[in-house]
Amino acid sequence: MKRENFGSRFGVLMAMVGSAVGLGNMWRFPYMVSEHGGAAFILVYILCVFCLCMPIFFAEFIVGRRSQSNAFGAFQKLAPGTGWKWVGLFAVVAPLTILSYYSVIGGWSIQYLFKACTFGFTERITQEYLDTMFAGFISSTWAPLLGHTLFLLTTALILVGGVKGGIERFGKVMMPLLYLLVLSIAVWTATLPGASEGFTFLFKPDLSKIDASVCAAALGQSFFSLSLGYGTMLTYASYVSKKENIATSSTTIAVSDLIFSLIASCAIMPAVFAFGLNTQGGPGLVFETLPYIFSKMPLGGLVAILFFLALLVAALTSAISLYEVGVAYLVEEKNMSRKKAVAIIFSVAWPIGVICSLSFGPLSDMKILGNIFFDFLDKLSANYLMTLGSLLIVIFVGWKMKRQDVFDEFTNGGTLTGNARLFRLVWPVLRFVAPLAILIIFISNLL
Repeated sequence: MKRENFGSRFGVLMAMVGSAVGLGNMWRFPYMVSEHGGAAFILVYILCVFCLCMPIFFAEFIVGRRSQSNAFGAFQKLAPGTGWKWVGLFAVVAPLTILSYYSVIGGWSIQYLFKACTFGFTERITQEYLDTMFAGFISSTWAPLLGHTLFLLTTALILVGGVKGGIERFGKVMMPLLYLLVLSIAVWTATLPGASEGFTFLFKPDLSKIDASVCAAALGQSFFSLSLGYGTMLTYASYVSKKENIATSSTTIAVSDLIFSLIASCAIMPAVFAFGLNTQGGPGLVFETLPYIFSKMPLGGLVAILFFLALLVAALTSAISLYEVGVAYLVEEKNMSRKKAVAIIFSVAWPIGVICSLSFGPLSDMKILGNIFFDFLDKLSANYLMTLGSLLIVIFVGWKMKRQDVFDEFTNGGTLTGNARLFRLVWPVLRFVAPLAILIIFISNLL
């Protein structure tokens, strides 16, 4: 059976940008910025993206496109008869773990979009009411489960369409729409009285705020935002034509992801300052603080609809890539039809997501290492799975693969002279700098 690939350069970029852009940008990035010093955090984050994450991104791209195979098959193909196949299996299991709790948050966005569409955020509501509403919603039983199910089912239906007809088609339409929606909200919030303080918070760094915790948070966010270390970029890269320029494509994706994160922050933080609210809103910033802001804004009901629609689209684009890793494995390694593979991944992710959702309510007493099940999976993924996966991939590319093979893939057989010059810098970073930096992060997370 002929393997599917992306059909166009634009489709490749939109699908891979969609994998990177998600809840990490619209939900996680703004509250990380708010909790870790604003512009100081953003400055460190940018340095992390381009100095450390880009070589890791190159490594995933190289493994995926070189092998033209799923995450498990890639290591089997490039290192046959070795224990590296278990790294491939890890790269299949890790995104399934993340998908299970990610879909719960995606379900919350469906609920809040419905609330916005019925104009549930009016001038009469108070911040205390919204805080209570959110806590009551996530701790209830059936409403969050319904949202989780609808979100995961929507993702499954898109994937049934295949690489071109499902993933690429969705990305080509929804990614430009997503940027337009969030940019529109950012422009709107910029007109609010007092919004200038928010822009100062975002773009005028106070270097005294940079400490070890800010650096660690920025590095962790860069991994989370770029979808590194758990097989999604590797899998998508396997659908990319050999004619594509790895350095150009990777940089475009990273820059697009960064720009989106900044636009999302510009859509949120100036409004927080304009209404004099607490800048350290934490994870509840999107679901508790923003609805209050929308209720006080002119045409805030419309802005709320646009925002939660954008949040849902962002969640879907990343969920699709998480889901596809397992689907590709089952289709190529187990010779399943795509429909059957999609159904099996659903049957595994859904019940785990159910436990995650119920851990806020009926199962809140069930703790793992002192954390409810949702928080346990979140910390496991962000602090360990991503860093461990990234470490193993850069070691594989830097020490297991032949230097000439890596060079050929990075330079398209030596035809890209600019990439050949860049490779002189990338290669030692892949072999020495990146593994050491990731190892330090991984060990620090264990302490």
